[in-house]
Parts: sequence; C-alpha cells; structure tokens
Amino acid sequence: MHADLLIHSAAQLLTLASPAGPKRGAAMQDLGIIEDGAVAVAEGEIIAVGTTAELRATVQARREIDAAGRVVMPGFVDPHTHLVFAGSREDEFELRLKGATYMEIMAAGGGIMNTVRRTRAASEEELAAQAMPRLRRMLAHGTTTAEAKSGYGLTTADELKMLRVVDRLAGQQPVELVPTFLGAHAVPAEYAGRADAYVELVIEEMLPAVAAYYREQGRSLPFCDVFCEDGAFSLEQSRRILEAARGMGFPLKIHVDEFQPLGGTRLAVELGAVSADHLVCTPAEEIALLARSNTIAVSLPGTPFGLAHPAYTPARAIIDQGGALALATDLNPGTCYCESMPFMLALACRYMKLWPAEAISAATINAAHAIRMGHRVGSIEKGKQADIIILDLPNYRHLPYRFGTNPVQMVIKRGQVVV
Repeated sequence: MHADLLIHSAAQLLTLASPAGPKRGAAMQDLGIIEDGAVAVAEGEIIAVGTTAELRATVQARREIDAAGRVVMPGFVDPHTHLVFAGSREDEFELRLKGATYMEIMAAGGGIMNTVRRTRAASEEELAAQAMPRLRRMLAHGTTTAEAKSGYGLTTADELKMLRVVDRLAGQQPVELVPTFLGAHAVPAEYAGRADAYVELVIEEMLPAVAAYYREQGRSLPFCDVFCEDGAFSLEQSRRILEAARGMGFPLKIHVDEFQPLGGTRLAVELGAVSADHLVCTPAEEIALLARSNTIAVSLPGTPFGLAHPAYTPARAIIDQGGALALATDLNPGTCYCESMPFMLALACRYMKLWPAEAISAATINAAHAIRMGHRVGSIEKGKQADIIILDLPNYRHLPYRFGTNPVQMVIKRGQVVV
C-alpha cells in the first residue's frame, strides 16, 4: 500500500472511533487507544490505522513522521465560537471585577451591543484582519475545525458581512470553518422596547437573505442560532425564529440556560436542534429529556470561568443519563477571550468532573457531530479526513492534567503539516 504520509511510534494513538455516531454515556471513556500506534495518509485521507509494526509491514510512504512516544489524536473541533468581531471589552472585565454583572453591563448598553457598534463600523477587510490572529492561535492549540457565528451585526447587511468574512477566512488559512447565522444574538439598540418587531425582521428579511446568499453559491444553509435568555429573546420569540428557520431548511442551534432556565432546552429537543449550548442552569427534567434525544449538549466551561461564576454545565448528569456531551471555547470578546481547547479540557475536568477520556471525546468526535461534521472529522478512522495532532505528552491523561502551556507539537490538516 502506498501512502503520502506515515505517522508511527505513537505512545498512544487515540482513534476515537465511533462509527455509529457521537459517543454517549460510558462510551465517552473509550478513546480507541492503540499502543505504539500508526496512521497512514494518502491524498488528505486516512487509509490505514494500526500498530507501528502492522503499518510498517504493509505501507510504503513518501514521508514518515516519528511520533517518538508521544500522543497522536484527532485535531480538536470547536463547535461554538464567536470568531469574527471588532475591538475588545477589557474595560467590562474590570467592571465585573468591581462588582457589575454581565446582565447589568448589557442593560446599560455594553456587552454584546458594545461589540455590535464596533463590528458594524468595521470593513470586511478589517474584521478578517482582526480574526486571523485568533485563528492562528486556535490552530496552534490543535483546533483543526471550528464553528463561527455571525451575531455582532444585527442588521441584514452587517450579518451578511460577517458571514462573508467567515467565508474569506476559510479560504485563507487551514482551520475549517462551519458558519452559523446568529441574527438573534441580542435586540439592537434601535429596536429597544420593540423586540417583537426585531424578531419579525429576522424572520421576514434576514433569514431569506442569508438563505439566498448560500443558495446562490450552491451551498448548504448554515446553522441558525438564537440566544434564548432574559435580556435577549424569550422562549416564544426563540420558537418563532427557529420554527421559521427550520421551515426554510436551516439546521438549528440554540443558546440556552446560561443565566436563567426559560425552557429553551426542551424547545431544542422538540425542534430537533443539532445542539443546545451553555446549559448551566438547566433543570433536571430537561437534562433527562436532552440526554434521551439526538440533540448534543455543548458545554462552554470557559464562559463561567471568564465570568468568575461558580456554576458550570451539569455534565455528570448529562453523561450518566446517556447524553452526548461536547466541549467548545465560546471564543468571544466579552466573556471568554480564549482560543485554547486544551484549556477547556482542563476546566471541564476540574469544574464539571469529567474524566480525562470523557473530556477528549467531548472535544473531538462529539464536537464534530455538534456541527454535523462527524462523518468527516473528529476521529482517526479509515476514510476520514486526515486532521491529526501530535502532543508532546507521554499519555492522554496529561492533556487535562497540565494547563497553562500548549501541549501541541504538530498539527496536520488534510494530511499536510500546518504547524
């Protein structure tokens, strides 16, 4: 068998093989480890996986990489980011340290609207230039695929501008980007006191315009997301937007239960959303409902950490009841300006009581399914895209055990070394 690349001599090759779909419950502890593992790649695709002895006996490769006793695993998938934005909000960070809450800052015209004003004023070129260093840091920390939301435009023209920036960025660097339309991120200042009128704008103007933009290019529609929360969109408003989006063919996501439980998790399950994200204060009965559904629970531990809040996603309850849990950064300028998936694993193990193997499953194969990419990325299996990282660690438990430094030594995207 001929290959372009053979990676061999891994102390542990974590395959994360899960052909039936996302890992659930106890299956999240199974990393599919091959000791002294190897993987062969041809034309950007994985063509063989096994021990070093097995592949060396059957594969002739143009290039070899000696993993030299390190951990080899799939590239991280980050299924929830607000990658594209202008400016920063370090002043609000200081206000929170002095006692102001996130919702108080938002009510005073700060928060999301602070970033909206700067993003509206920025050109596509400026937005792309500001986002590119963030993407480089994501890639350096092992993220090879990421979701990227709009949501800081809140006009039809500015939301489309953000989605075009995502497209521009996707073509300029290695991280594969999956777009999400988040026109319902906040009620803009010009619609203060008229939230229902803004909901009508999202449904009647924004959604058709976004659909037309993608269909003109012969592309599938992006996800449609809504921030269902006090101070953002009510449960009924969220339902109206998501039902309209579903009727147009958009796959669904939803921000739920970050600060107040409004019933958004139940709505996500009812509407067949691909994921429900945040899930900090989700009631027990809705956790049980979520765990029995096909909707993936996406936890964002960097956000409560960034806000210095004590409550995190009740991940143990979700996993123990058979749910599929994923991890993401929530990279954004207000509450979690962090591009590092390894740090999210460290937080998840400490504050959400995940075991190291569960955290790795959540950050790879389950994260891939949370953006409908599980058939292509998130595991090291024959026929999948060769998105692989090599960690300068002796075994997988070191990944969440150590924190504050970058364990990623090499990043391979579609079979090409990019870091």
